[in-house]
Amino acid sequence: MTEPQKNAAVVTLDELAGQLKRNERLMGIDLGTKTIGLALSDVERRLATPLTTIKRVKYTPDVAQMLALADNHGVAAFVIGLPLNMDGTEGPRAQSTRAFVRQTAPLAKKPFVFWDERLSTAAVTRELIAQDVSRKTRAEVVDRMAAAYILQGALDRLHRLPG
Repeated sequence: MTEPQKNAAVVTLDELAGQLKRNERLMGIDLGTKTIGLALSDVERRLATPLTTIKRVKYTPDVAQMLALADNHGVAAFVIGLPLNMDGTEGPRAQSTRAFVRQTAPLAKKPFVFWDERLSTAAVTRELIAQDVSRKTRAEVVDRMAAAYILQGALDRLHRLPG
């Protein structure tokens, strides 16, 4: 019996670093059950900026909107938050995220990198509260800011890689 092939569309950050060309952007994704928060890197891949939040309706139009934004901004790869449990194990939300990537990667034709997103939404929410942002505004921006938080972590790690 042969070993199952690794999904070529999912790569590690180290592998991605070797594939990226100059001025290619990355898109951060915070996948929720009701929304998809998106963030975008600058062309030097140093800073992550919140982009938008897609209200989830159905898989096909949601992904079409995300991929159109990626194409419009010259995105070369996606960094998607993997919601691990606090003990590092994977629960239903992590499995759902992996299923989303399995289904989306062939349509995207761009690699995905999983990034540990534990506490990203909590950290962003704490920061917004510290800035005295209203509850209504927090609800509107937290997903895309969480996507930027996830992406920024990956960008910082990318710049610490040798080479």
